[in-house]
Amino acid sequence: NLETNAFETIPLRELLQRHGGDYPAARQLLVPVDDGHIRQPMGLSLDFSAHEYAVTFEGLISRTPFITQIRTLLTLFQQRMGVPVDIEFASDGEALYLLQCRPQGYGPEDTPTPIPRDLPKASILFTANRYVSNGRVPDISHIVYVDQQAYHGLTSSRAMREVGEVVGRLNRLLPKRQFVLMGPGRWGSRGDITLGVSVTYSQINNAAVLIEMAHQKGNYVPDLSFGTHFFQDLVEAGIRYLPLYPDDEDVLFNERFIQTAHNMLPELLPDVQHLTSTVRVIDVARETGGKVLRVLMNADLDEAVGVLSAPTAVPAAVPPRPTRTPPASVSDHWRWRLRMAEQIAATLDPDRFGVEALYLIGSTKNATAGPGSDLDLIVHFRGSPEQRAELRAWLEGWSLCLAELNYLRTGYRSLGLLDLHFVTDADIEEQTSYAAKIGAVTDPARPLPLKGTGVASTSSRS
Repeated sequence: NLETNAFETIPLRELLQRHGGDYPAARQLLVPVDDGHIRQPMGLSLDFSAHEYAVTFEGLISRTPFITQIRTLLTLFQQRMGVPVDIEFASDGEALYLLQCRPQGYGPEDTPTPIPRDLPKASILFTANRYVSNGRVPDISHIVYVDQQAYHGLTSSRAMREVGEVVGRLNRLLPKRQFVLMGPGRWGSRGDITLGVSVTYSQINNAAVLIEMAHQKGNYVPDLSFGTHFFQDLVEAGIRYLPLYPDDEDVLFNERFIQTAHNMLPELLPDVQHLTSTVRVIDVARETGGKVLRVLMNADLDEAVGVLSAPTAVPAAVPPRPTRTPPASVSDHWRWRLRMAEQIAATLDPDRFGVEALYLIGSTKNATAGPGSDLDLIVHFRGSPEQRAELRAWLEGWSLCLAELNYLRTGYRSLGLLDLHFVTDADIEEQTSYAAKIGAVTDPARPLPLKGTGVASTSSRS
């Protein structure tokens, strides 16, 4: 309400009855609702006094060139800038006005980082398994931790705002891109600062990782901002964002390490000693005998871990400005497995191993494979026991190598990636077990071209 300079919430019907005629292209945005049912608007004008309306944007999408215009703009800017873009725009119902165009930057660390499965529990500071992006931050020397209970125990908004000011001062003092910020709720809260620490981007811009923590309160888990208060700035600067739900059953959070470690705040900022219970500054090397905190993030697995480990041989440099080259897609696990299956078939000598045909089945064939999926193969075998043993050994080598490659790609450790199913002529004739998938009407096995054939061999049925 511009007259009262305040936000108001009113029913849509009341708003439209007052000002519906003032909205440009209202007919493209609204549809009438009669007796709880949506219907298409009739005529050239809308009667806001006689009907209720719902906002669907149906007319904008189906009866205007809006979608085509947006697609054309996004394609054009991506071609010119060499990277996908975000745009902000406005429209008066006729013309489209471009307000902002921002590149979506990609840094060299924007690929899935392997998550080791054998980390000692004592070395893990935290784990996360919700809304994880890709990234790796190798050498974090300091932790700035805002305690949830102490923060919410502050008695005034002025005291809460002082916490944000202290974070800003630490942001200037601590080594750039070598400290992590951990705090309750939403970093960058403005109006209701009980939801999170009130900071501006300039007060956090030297951090390596921004972590928002959602501590459960009874049956309620607070909403996080997911970095949206600073999203584009974080992306462009290469600052990692991570949401942490420490009360989840399958999440680890070593709060004892945080609470018992020496707090450096009085040494760094003697004038704010009264906030030592709220803001903790931890020198990781000092507390761990020379170790650093390493954060590994893998979006494919939706997992992240903060682990205390030995520093790298060469100190990490300040990350460069994100490049304009998007990373290769790493989510299509089935494509990689399909290429490997085709490579196995192309190098398999059917005469040497007594193989009549090789087939692909399962999640790779159906394009649904995930990071931990096996690569399922049916082997139509006609050879001797000696050939079968030699073939198994040959395929076992492939299986172990592919498992190691998959681990390096995703962090998912397995004892082998191939799942082999041997079938004989008799199995195919009787349609037993996996042989029933060969030539099946639904979900049939996919034949793979064998070495020297150039085409996929297929098994015949009697």
